[in-house]
Amino acid sequence: MQKITPIRKAVFPVAGLGTRFLPATKAQPKEMMPVVDKPLIQYAVEEAYAAGIRHMIFVTGRNKRAIEDHFDTAYELESELEASHKDELLALVRSLQPDDMHLSYVRQPRSLGLGHAVLCAEHLVGNEPFAVLLADDLMVGPAGGPPVLTQMVDVFGRLGGSLLAVQEVPLDQVRRYGIVAGDPVAGLHNERVLKVSSMVEKPSPETAPSRMGVAGRYILTPGVFEQIRNQPRGVGGEIQLTDGIARLMQSEAVYALQYEGKRYDCGSKQGFLQATVELALQHPEVGEDFRSYLQGLKI
Repeated sequence: MQKITPIRKAVFPVAGLGTRFLPATKAQPKEMMPVVDKPLIQYAVEEAYAAGIRHMIFVTGRNKRAIEDHFDTAYELESELEASHKDELLALVRSLQPDDMHLSYVRQPRSLGLGHAVLCAEHLVGNEPFAVLLADDLMVGPAGGPPVLTQMVDVFGRLGGSLLAVQEVPLDQVRRYGIVAGDPVAGLHNERVLKVSSMVEKPSPETAPSRMGVAGRYILTPGVFEQIRNQPRGVGGEIQLTDGIARLMQSEAVYALQYEGKRYDCGSKQGFLQATVELALQHPEVGEDFRSYLQGLKI
């Protein structure tokens, strides 16, 4: 039986401009916008860490320095908190980068698409499987259950092939997603794992092979780099990650997991507001008071 390499590295493409949130994103990265009390990128990093990943690779761009600063040591802040005996806050700040977590940063010099962003991390990933997390998609596992990427790592450990997180989307929204179709793999996650047979980026409702849309979590084998490097530009004139994965399917099996949990599309105002309200209601510090506040509103 072939030994499956564990997932040790995660790539976070964070070079996007965040135009849907202007003017808020004019001077700050969209990934640093807070949902309750944590920026979006921190939710994604914590999800990767919970899945056993310890090397976080950020593909950044201009004006993204705040992400690097967020995970760096803030000596002045820590000294002030320590002198004020604010031990809980001090521990919170220091927990952002555990001692066994390693961070790397690489620039994406031009906005050429998600596939190009992933390719920028190739020299840091090397010849091993890796995860890709889009911080715009805030993913929450089921109540009392494992986070989404942890579910994916478990499936990858059994199959050893590239794996996509997917969810069923309304037919009139398929043009916003990469859409996959395939057959269930018996015995895995209650038949929620598919062996992908076709994949297309942002199809029209008339041509979509299914309603299974790819969400912002991937586990990919290193063979995808060669496919991305040699593919033509796709939808929007960009180098699409979906196209690279579709080409990879010609030589390797690719799977999709209909994950358990919920995705908030925090790249949109509606999704961001939904995440803020629902996660605030679950927050141990403010949840109860916030619920009372909402119940008192005249809507």
